[in-house]
Amino acid sequence: MAYRYATERRDHSDLASGNVLRSAPGHPGFPVRLADELFQRALAHLPAAPVSLWDPCCGSGHLAAAVGLLHRDRLRRLLATDTDPAALSLAERNLALLTRSGLAERERGLRADAAEFGKPVLLERVGTAGRLAERLDKLGGDLEHRVRAGDAFAPVALEHPVDLVLTDVPYGGLTAFSGAPAGAPVPALTRAL
Repeated sequence: MAYRYATERRDHSDLASGNVLRSAPGHPGFPVRLADELFQRALAHLPAAPVSLWDPCCGSGHLAAAVGLLHRDRLRRLLATDTDPAALSLAERNLALLTRSGLAERERGLRADAAEFGKPVLLERVGTAGRLAERLDKLGGDLEHRVRAGDAFAPVALEHPVDLVLTDVPYGGLTAFSGAPAGAPVPALTRAL
């Protein structure tokens, strides 16, 4: 796929899974440059920003949080849903990073871990959290967001209208659809949404 929007090869390591954004086994991160490209491609088909974004298969929330931190100025609010309670717990912690207080709390936690474990890499992550907080402030400040349980195959009425759906559908051996109808789950997901 040729990139049309995220054409510069920028260093997105600040948004890498496991740096400041949390990760866990079985909850893969999403390539940040690809998330950037997909969001901008979708946005090009909408009348105007800011938009409300929904990630119906959010998993750890990495994709939604990365897009939120990259494009805060183009987002009104963000909704992340999933059926897996463990994933939702991780997603709540990652999407909390879309607020100044969430980033400050993460920075304090990284400082405490650095002191306790004596690992210089954790101090580097403190700097990363600070850079992300500066970026968030520069692009508009805290982003309204909500993380909740939800089945993408049986979506319920949403609190607010959604302008854009962006998700990383489960595939392969690391993740799987929960409650997917028999047959091809992606076309069924598209119909349900």
